[in-house]
Amino acid sequence: MAEVKSDIEIARAAKKKPIQEIGAKIGIPYEHLLPYGHDKAKISAEFIKSVKGNKDGKLILVTAIN
Repeated sequence: MAEVKSDIEIARAAKKKPIQEIGAKIGIPYEHLLPYGHDKAKISAEFIKSVKGNKDGKLILVTAIN
């Protein structure tokens, strides 16, 4: 049977991408991202308003406990 990795092993093995790269990939221009570190950002209210009429997408919630 294959060894099952722990949550922390999986998290430490993950290769994070810069938030600007992720934003560009999903169509959020750099000027509408307010970075918090290298891998987190807030999206401007202006951008959110600009896509208000678009078809609904998918919501993915990610949580963590320290």
